[in-house]
Amino acid sequence: MSDLLKRITVNPKQCGGRPCIRGMRIRVSDVLDLFAAGLSAEQILEEMPNLEADDLKAALLYASRKLKHPVLVA
Repeated sequence: MSDLLKRITVNPKQCGGRPCIRGMRIRVSDVLDLFAAGLSAEQILEEMPNLEADDLKAALLYASRKLKHPVLVA
């Protein structure tokens, strides 16, 4: 699974330093937005032919890892 995260790149000179897929100008957030809009993985791959199925998995895994945080109970 950690190999998937190698597909996510961050370059301060590209896309404002936002995480991208394999150095392309396709941001992780772009992939997540397409999923949120209701597109299936197959539809996303049709829309963005430079992406691979593992890129979509990497974007989801990256987002999941970024959102994991301890919950503070008041």
